[in-house]
Amino acid sequence: MSEQIITAVTNALHSLIDPYTDNKMTAGRSLKTVKVSDKTVTVSLKKGYPVGPVVSEISELIRQSIESIDIGSRALEVVIDQEIISHSAQQGAQAVPGVKNIIAIASGKGGVGKSTVSANLSLALSAAGAKVGVLDADIYGPSQPRMMGVTGKPEALENKMLLPMVGHGLKIMSIGFLVEEETPMIWRGPMVTQALEQMLRGTAWNQDGEELDYLIIDLPPGTGDIQLTLSQKVPVSGAVIVTTPQDIALLDARKAYKMFEKVDVPVFGVIENMSTHVCSKCGHEEAIFGAHGAAKMAEDYSLDVLGEIPLEMAIRELADSGTPTVIAEPESETAKRYQKIALRIAAKLSIKKKDFSAAFPNIVVENT
Repeated sequence: MSEQIITAVTNALHSLIDPYTDNKMTAGRSLKTVKVSDKTVTVSLKKGYPVGPVVSEISELIRQSIESIDIGSRALEVVIDQEIISHSAQQGAQAVPGVKNIIAIASGKGGVGKSTVSANLSLALSAAGAKVGVLDADIYGPSQPRMMGVTGKPEALENKMLLPMVGHGLKIMSIGFLVEEETPMIWRGPMVTQALEQMLRGTAWNQDGEELDYLIIDLPPGTGDIQLTLSQKVPVSGAVIVTTPQDIALLDARKAYKMFEKVDVPVFGVIENMSTHVCSKCGHEEAIFGAHGAAKMAEDYSLDVLGEIPLEMAIRELADSGTPTVIAEPESETAKRYQKIALRIAAKLSIKKKDFSAAFPNIVVENT
């Protein structure tokens, strides 16, 4: 009888879809065990993304999927753990010590709210139970120090590595910590790319002994020097494109997608920011920048729309004050949207191939 129950439960789980990966619940060897005793049936899973906020949701889906199976008088127990591992990146890019996965947040056009989205997604992943860092790669217009409410300069270690600044539990590095806020960066391309590499590899991300599960890179708009350096020298596990619904923004968002496509960096999907405006007085909702633009782009390129974020004054005010929405109003509808998008990104990354590069020794050929 026990073997029959195990087989029936396992088959049911193989047919169940994880709402965050859009793949089988058991994909990536997520199903660890199904055990049957006289009193219980215990299902154990280990997911590759932070499951803190969704344990109850996934447990209920599992219960529903096996409710038609006869388990007698036994109680059903569902145990869900998480294990976030390193995933593959583009070939030729050297790993960053202390960082398991790098996710690039990009936009082809400025002014679409990419930095605000980056800040809130980072905080959402952290709140879900992941170790998260943020690299502000916008050398000309760094905004993460203010958005995260962090001031001061990073401490230099004896080996000249910099300790990341910390804000709201995130490890953060930005050129904004190294220069005065109003100082313009009048640099040519090579200096900018060198600064990016120094901030990325010259920061002791794991000085406290804890690796980052995710390093979120807030890219500047466009497809120029920094984006090229990132695609060639930085091991990016995947990218997310932020756009508004208007046609002009979508034109540049498509260019950003094509750039990542050319350098073999997978794009997890599109986020439509400033999707609609809800009047704070009467509650009327209006798509002032157009409607369904991201959905059309996603359809054209077989991408997913990861979520839609409304145009709200509170999002801007909270980011300007150094306490983004996910931290300041965690129970708000907008914060929940950020949380869901963040988990979808992490879940999509979790079903990518594992990074085995560290398992292979360096091979040196010498003449004797």
